[in-house]
Amino acid sequence: MQAVIVNFRRGRHTQTCNQMVIKPAEVNDKDKAKELIGKTVTWKSPAGKQIKGKITKEHGNSGAVRALFERGMPGQSIGNSVKIE
Repeated sequence: MQAVIVNFRRGRHTQTCNQMVIKPAEVNDKDKAKELIGKTVTWKSPAGKQIKGKITKEHGNSGAVRALFERGMPGQSIGNSVKIE
């Protein structure tokens, strides 16, 4: 399943660099997003490296999810697609 990285998980004054908000393609509500918890997310950089993460929780009511990656994500990953397995 394909998804798009929307943004870092952030607050008013902080930004968590290894957690991202992801919007899956066919998911439009919170109940479908809960089914994705525990699945693996893979982002491939332009240099060919892969950074893997795991979906930890739903985010909001429109089907977005939070993903915890193994290390900090670069800013160029925002707006790019990821693969959910």
